[in-house]
Amino acid sequence: MFGDAQRLFGGEVSKPTNVSTTLRRFSGYFKPYWKQYLLVIAAMSVATWSEVKAPQLFGQAVDCFITPITSTSLGSGQGELRAFLESSGESSESNCTYAAPQPDWTTDDYISGLGGLILRIVGIFILGSIATGLMFYVMVWSGQRALNVMRKEVFQHINRLSIGYHVEHEAGDTMSRVTNDVDTIQQGMTFALVQVLSGAMLILWVAYNMLITSLPYALIALSAIPFMAVATSWFSGKARKAFRKTRLQMGSVNAELQESFSGVRETQAFSREEENLASFRETNASNRDANIRAVAFSSALAPTLEAMGYVALMLVTVAGGIILLRGQDFFGTAMSFGLIVTFVAYAQRFNGPVQRIAVLWTNVQSAIAGGERIFELMDVVPDIQDNPEAIELPPISGLVELDNVWAEYVPGEPVLKGISLRAEPGQVVAIVGPTGGGKTTIINLIPRFYDVTGGSVMIDGVDVRAVTSSSLRSQIAVVLQDSFLFSDTIMANIRFGRPGASDEEVVAAAKLAHADQFIQRMPEGYDTELGERGSGLSQGQRQLVAIARAAIADPRILILDEATSSVDSRTERLIQAALEKLLHGRTSFVIAHRLSTIRNADQVLVLDHGEFVERGTHDSLMQERGFYYDLYMSQFRRQEPKASVDGQKPSLKTAPLPAGD
Repeated sequence: MFGDAQRLFGGEVSKPTNVSTTLRRFSGYFKPYWKQYLLVIAAMSVATWSEVKAPQLFGQAVDCFITPITSTSLGSGQGELRAFLESSGESSESNCTYAAPQPDWTTDDYISGLGGLILRIVGIFILGSIATGLMFYVMVWSGQRALNVMRKEVFQHINRLSIGYHVEHEAGDTMSRVTNDVDTIQQGMTFALVQVLSGAMLILWVAYNMLITSLPYALIALSAIPFMAVATSWFSGKARKAFRKTRLQMGSVNAELQESFSGVRETQAFSREEENLASFRETNASNRDANIRAVAFSSALAPTLEAMGYVALMLVTVAGGIILLRGQDFFGTAMSFGLIVTFVAYAQRFNGPVQRIAVLWTNVQSAIAGGERIFELMDVVPDIQDNPEAIELPPISGLVELDNVWAEYVPGEPVLKGISLRAEPGQVVAIVGPTGGGKTTIINLIPRFYDVTGGSVMIDGVDVRAVTSSSLRSQIAVVLQDSFLFSDTIMANIRFGRPGASDEEVVAAAKLAHADQFIQRMPEGYDTELGERGSGLSQGQRQLVAIARAAIADPRILILDEATSSVDSRTERLIQAALEKLLHGRTSFVIAHRLSTIRNADQVLVLDHGEFVERGTHDSLMQERGFYYDLYMSQFRRQEPKASVDGQKPSLKTAPLPAGD
């Protein structure tokens, strides 16, 4: 399973792509909310200002109020300490911007001034808290809306991708991108991102204040920054590569789970529980190892930066204490006790966001890795795209022509080799042949699920590549062997063929498909909720609902691929009766259908190894005793009319043709 993910990304698992490109593409989703982000920046600035202002006021509290009070209360017995405190206070009087003490102030005046300063500090903290709350709320509000747009675009893109993509890639991995990867982006691009940005702003602001307050002292306080930068770069780079691998492995786990749950009946029928468990253990172990490696790198960064932060704090305290105790200026800066307190607080505020960024940056890294996977999916170009000059296909009569058509799934290995056919409006064309001959490929070309590699497919004389896919497919209906029903009501499943249909039209379509009788017996009738893939109905009942869905679409071209296989004879008769009504007046292609339909077909085309080897009606081909005759005799039970009993009409026993391609 992991190999599929590797192939999707060209085998590259750990090598990171351009972060700036990913972030630039993110910005496209956030751009409509630029006003909200201006408010986030404003709130972030206020919150950061409060963080930076508080240390300054703490220093003023020490130098302007606490030191003079302490100096006054010492008395004459501690003259040296008193002189030191007085000189410390005098050297920092110019820093008392809040309220400069006056010479005639008493102790009570100092206490009163200190109380006012403390209230100012409390007010700043309250303002910062309000700004922080506003910042997070607006960021989450706008981020959720931006990611909602992203999720819808991813979903729309997945639905636009060609059938070939979904055939080649596991549904679980695709689902992981819409769910897990977008959730990872949500976590990283809202709370974590705003924390990282606010932390970065605080770091820069604190560093600036340090430098303008005392350049030499600031250099000591910031001396650990180069080592922090190197550690952050190395650990985050390793973590991002590891997180990218975890996103791939999570896709493999989801794919394994989806496949196991979908095939639980086969697993139990063949007693393969232990083998499935062993396979899941292996996939889950790879996911575990990838996550452990990612967490190991991300977890190692935080304590590394914390240790370096403590070293910086120690340098600030020791250097400032030594200089202050010696009573010296520090390269022209008058050292005071309050200045040391300010720089210690700055260092703490500096180290705090550094550590916070280290922890949350891994979330951002994981979000970027998830974004890379999302954008790689968004960059997948659908194989089938409308031509820029494509026109809307007008209502058709149903003339279908294949002219010298070649088709291949793998370059150089053609599945169809120059086949041609013409189906007149209203005709029933049966295509039969051995498995692998290319029958299903033909019916995939008509609604343009795949493109031809040579020749052309035309409807009413118009090449299907010259019209829009929606206008083409809206006039075609397909009934498959295992028709897909949604986890919705029976009414909604039938109406899926034509969303604007009324309830009366839905009931009429169900009656045409002979489905009304069993639907009426359901607990809630047409409002009965079905389980996943239509669970709650038998195989035959699901087929009848699918036929009703095709009937309500009222298509001009109808494709039946094994529509009556795997059902009992009674249900088959109901389906056949429904199909007879549905086929009337429509151009129909029947792949490996029951014999009653084959016998009545206007054309029977025998396909072998990508080429038509015979064509005609059932009776004419049987008379030729060629390939079709041999196929019929070897793979079908002879249909022998039983003699009439009591005037009753002869009955036919039916048997299936070989499975489709």
